[in-house]
Amino acid sequence: MRSPHRRRSHVIAAVAAVALVLAAFIAWPDSPVRVPRGAAPDSLAVSPCSYDTEAGSLAADCGTLVVAENRNHPGSRLIALPVVRIRATAQPAGEPVFRFGGGPGLSNMDFPQASRLAEHHDVVLVGYRGVDGSSRLDCAEVTNALQSAKDMTGPEALPRTRRAFDRCADRLRRTGVDLTGYSVVQRIEDMESARKALGYRRIDLVSSSAGTRTAMVYAWRHPEALLRSAMISVNPPGHLFWDPRTTDAQFGQYADVCRADRGCAAKTSDLAATIRSRVAAMPGSWGPFGIKSTNVRVLSQYAMHMNGRHEAPANAPTVIDAYLDGGPAALWAMSVLADVALPTSTVWGEFASFSMIDAPATQAYYDQGGDPGSILGNSSTDFLWGGPEGFSRTWPDSPDNAEYRTVRPSAVETLLIGGEFDFSTPPVNATKELLPSLSRGHEVIVPGIGHTGDFWAQQPDAAKHLLNTFYDTGRVDSSRFVRTPADLTAVPLSMALIAGLLVGVTTGVLLLGLLALVVLARRRRRRGAPGRRAGRWIRLLGAVPLGLAGWSLGVLFGWTFAPEWFITSFAVVVPGTGLLVGLGVHLARPAEPSAGSRRVPALMLTLLGSWVGALLGALAGSGLLVPATAIAGAVIGANAVLAIRARRHRPALNSGSAASVSV
Repeated sequence: MRSPHRRRSHVIAAVAAVALVLAAFIAWPDSPVRVPRGAAPDSLAVSPCSYDTEAGSLAADCGTLVVAENRNHPGSRLIALPVVRIRATAQPAGEPVFRFGGGPGLSNMDFPQASRLAEHHDVVLVGYRGVDGSSRLDCAEVTNALQSAKDMTGPEALPRTRRAFDRCADRLRRTGVDLTGYSVVQRIEDMESARKALGYRRIDLVSSSAGTRTAMVYAWRHPEALLRSAMISVNPPGHLFWDPRTTDAQFGQYADVCRADRGCAAKTSDLAATIRSRVAAMPGSWGPFGIKSTNVRVLSQYAMHMNGRHEAPANAPTVIDAYLDGGPAALWAMSVLADVALPTSTVWGEFASFSMIDAPATQAYYDQGGDPGSILGNSSTDFLWGGPEGFSRTWPDSPDNAEYRTVRPSAVETLLIGGEFDFSTPPVNATKELLPSLSRGHEVIVPGIGHTGDFWAQQPDAAKHLLNTFYDTGRVDSSRFVRTPADLTAVPLSMALIAGLLVGVTTGVLLLGLLALVVLARRRRRRGAPGRRAGRWIRLLGAVPLGLAGWSLGVLFGWTFAPEWFITSFAVVVPGTGLLVGLGVHLARPAEPSAGSRRVPALMLTLLGSWVGALLGALAGSGLLVPATAIAGAVIGANAVLAIRARRHRPALNSGSAASVSV
């Protein structure tokens, strides 16, 4: 039989292990990319590796590119960027394809579709400065401001968001960051450094969304380095915001689809007019749960970008279904999902630095009155820029931007690809503003699809053929695309159902946790303390679902009474988690030598330990990890109190006063 001392050692070891995990969350470096000791500017070191694509793992070279943070300033500090070269799988190989992903504020290193281009081309990914490398421009201030808003772009929220951008810029500059070095131009020079270091004379480009702006400026600055450039979801200068008139025209296109769809036409004779009226008369709540109206508007804009099933529920058919069929439940679900997804959807500091190239255009939009009375209004542009008095007026602007704010002519062979229903980058902008400046330009508008994700997902063979034919021969062959109307039935999970699941799961977890506490209390009252082994498992692992139940209690309270509390804020996570974990650990404690007056102090001490542990655990986590680290901290804190009390009671146990008690 194991001794009490040995058992206690095992418990302490388990608690210590969890504590070490929490410490690792605090101490873990923000980025694995570091400037190698002694590295020179524009140096690149690579070694063999593999890269995961949708077609499996492909042979690659991975390395680190070292560049100056600001190439305009001699002596600028060095930063490091990741580089991956996915090797062509067959010979002969043509020009390598450099990829520029969208955003701004998103990584450039995630490209599972690389396998579609890698048969006869190396595919090269160079990390974006400010996102992927050793210097990451995170703005927790902005994320927190958006998550703690009563309404994400409401009149009270916008000034707070503006101040959050200002605080972030000040903090980054105090830590030595030169924000004017994170411009489109500096990003392009990173790509040039990689091109030269890898030994390529000329390259092809594939870009998407905001990444197409990088490809445009690349062609204007270094036409001799480029052979061909394919731009998907094109964003010409001056369009890093959404013009509500264009958005309304896109709604009109979906209205035409609705008229031709028997099911949709039975619900409305004019889809655009119906959505307009329901946005204007949006209910304030669904039962006890408040609906944040601007949250719904912003999420509507984002979800309307794409219409394929691969993006559901964040796709156009699901939004249309929500406005036609969902009622308040669906709108509440959209409000909650906006809170969860949008504030963390980008690296806000890099977003601001990159986007300053369009700051004058955005300011002109607001100065001219902004929204003219459109369906969704200014909310989405307010979300990006912080409103008319947002960061466009205060964030440091790079002098690199001045000469690239308008379209310039280009002789680089360029293919513009747009989706007919693209809400984010409507192809009309590229057709009217960019195509006339391209002496060797071509354009393909793919019917039935929306933004970039639809291009890659809906007709993948046709997309692959279009790109590879263009890169290999310069011909534009879109013949494999089949015209298919937007599918308004692509709603595998409606917003109304999501609302039911959110409330049902949260309430169910809470009720199960409360039921578990009742069972533990009744068992202890009738049969005494649980056995040694059972008690240990309950205190360490059984307390975890109690922590989830405590978090659920906080979430339900916030949804009902404090909509400005984000679901992972300390006010939501810590009180309920500490309470239920503390109660569970207390009810599963070993038998004590004497109860009497010590019962209440024991409970209070255990709860105090659990609350303190939950708070420290929450401080160790970030984002959606906060509940997990808080629960772990609560378990450690409550069990630490029990361990301390057990040591205090050990003399009494050894003296035989509780010789008959099983521990």
